[in-house]
Amino acid sequence: MPALNTIPIDKLVRLVGTAKGPAIIDVRTDEDFTADARLIPGAVRRPWAEVANWATDYRGKDVVVVCREGHKLSQGAAAWLRQAGADAEALDGGVHAWIQAGHPVVPQAALPARDAQGRTVWVTRARPKVDRIACPWLIRRFVDPNAVFLFVAPAEVAGVAERFGATPFDVEGDGVTWSHDGERCTFDVMVDGFGLGGLKPLTHLALIVRGADTARPDLVPEAAGLVALSLGLSRMFADDLEQLDAGMLVYDALYRWCRDATGETHDWGSHQPKGARAKPVPA
Repeated sequence: MPALNTIPIDKLVRLVGTAKGPAIIDVRTDEDFTADARLIPGAVRRPWAEVANWATDYRGKDVVVVCREGHKLSQGAAAWLRQAGADAEALDGGVHAWIQAGHPVVPQAALPARDAQGRTVWVTRARPKVDRIACPWLIRRFVDPNAVFLFVAPAEVAGVAERFGATPFDVEGDGVTWSHDGERCTFDVMVDGFGLGGLKPLTHLALIVRGADTARPDLVPEAAGLVALSLGLSRMFADDLEQLDAGMLVYDALYRWCRDATGETHDWGSHQPKGARAKPVPA
């Protein structure tokens, strides 16, 4: 049975990647993190020794704190967060138990440098479709919840990346890591590059995104529907960031379908009260 004010791993794994999942804070020492520089998906690092300074940033929020094995550092930081007004728990068993259970971890080496406020900054072409909404969703849900996205004219992506310290994605160019690779779209490349390929719902979603983004609706039936949603969103929103906000909800729903509802069907008749189903019209 988990200790008081802790969350078991099997509960956290169901919350990771969801719209209402908790903030995950990694408070491992630099020594412990250097020994295994991988993060639970969506986690951000904060120094445990400075928790009194940053705890109020999480007032009113759900928080899970992780350290190496779930003892003094995570439980002490969680206690500080609770007194600052957060609903905070420590992860039972810590990062070590998470990895031992076979759950995915994001390699620190795959992450871009962060800005002065601790955020990753990304840049891509304006007027986003499919991949350029799917990738920001993936990053915010599984990599960096505070990530910043810049949408600019295609010809300016490389220059903006250089001048503003942003990481380009879904564009062609020398040295661009996050882009199409053969038949795989950028979303595919990110799922693998961030160590998330072991999450079956994500690999299913990646197939839908690939089919929609590369004009291959034959890959899965849902690809055509995603194209329709993407084009509809682009007509609804002139502002790319407003479109991204709306698109986050679309991909949240698709992810939950991939995770929980692929075996579920729906028809009008099956949801009618007994005896109220429409009778067939005589020939």
